[in-house]
Formats: sequence, structure tokens, C-alpha cells
Amino acid sequence: MVDTYEYLDSPPAEEARRLAAVRRYQLVDRPVEPAYDRIAHIAATIVDTPIASVTMVEENRVWLAACYGLTVREIGNEPGLCASAIGQDGVYVVRNAAKDPRTVAHPLVTGELKLRFYAAAPIRTRDGFRLGTVNVIDRKPRDPEQKHLKSLEYLAEIVADELELRLMAIRGAR
Repeated sequence: MVDTYEYLDSPPAEEARRLAAVRRYQLVDRPVEPAYDRIAHIAATIVDTPIASVTMVEENRVWLAACYGLTVREIGNEPGLCASAIGQDGVYVVRNAAKDPRTVAHPLVTGELKLRFYAAAPIRTRDGFRLGTVNVIDRKPRDPEQKHLKSLEYLAEIVADELELRLMAIRGAR
């Protein structure tokens, strides 16, 4: 278990470079694009959860580039979920958020959503920045299978590939 949150405890210069990487893909504050919407749907289907999303972690919020099972487009970046998931390379898993010290006080756990299960694979750029996650959420505790966690990693890699194609299109349009 992680005792610190690398995202929150990282040096400001490194975080500034990560935020610049998030912004270069021009995905935040944009309408949902079908490719990311399909990824969220596939993630929810594979892991059999009612909620899944593709997120970008910004300085003061988490932008949901696509979401299956929710209609919100942004949430806070409190530690414990997406903001913590980007602090590691592997899949970040919270089996029972109501009992996990990393998430017990998180607003999505204590609030109306009553989040209990969360698993997220970081979206990592070719130059090493973790921008956000492909994640799945349930309102009941779960113990995920390894094959489901591996699928989340693969979906995050597909999102990273899509982002590189997006960046080429952005640069080509200039």
C-alpha cells in the first residue's frame, strides 16, 4: 500500500511538465469523442461495472473525456482515486473504498455516488507522463480478476496511441 501520493507530493517543476503534456493533446473542455466513449464502454463491459471513464487529471480537477454510466464531465482531484492512480505505473485498485484509508473520506465515497470499487490504469505518454486514467467503478466492493486489470492496462495504452494520433493531427493542422 502507498503511504504518499506521488501526484500531490511531486516537485512543482515536474508537475508543471505533466500539466503541459495534458494540455498539448487539447482534450480537456472538449465534447466527448467517439473513440474515448467506446473505450469507456468497453472497459465497463469487460469488468462488468456500471461505470467507467477515460480521464485527464488537471491541476484542480479531473476531466472526464468520456464516461459510461455517469453524466458528469468533471470531478474534484482529491487524493485516493484518479489523482492517486496517476502516481504509479501499474493498475491502481481500491477493493472497498468505504474501508480503504486512501479513499474513506473521498467525496465520491461518502457522497451520493457511494463508490466502493475503483480500478484504474494510468494513461502514459511516450515521453513518460501519466495524464489520466482508464477506470472502472462500482457501488459495491469487488475483488477484480487479473485479466480484467490487464485489460484496463491495454485500454489505457490504446488511449495513449489515440492521443498520439490526435497530436499529429493537431500539429498537421498548424
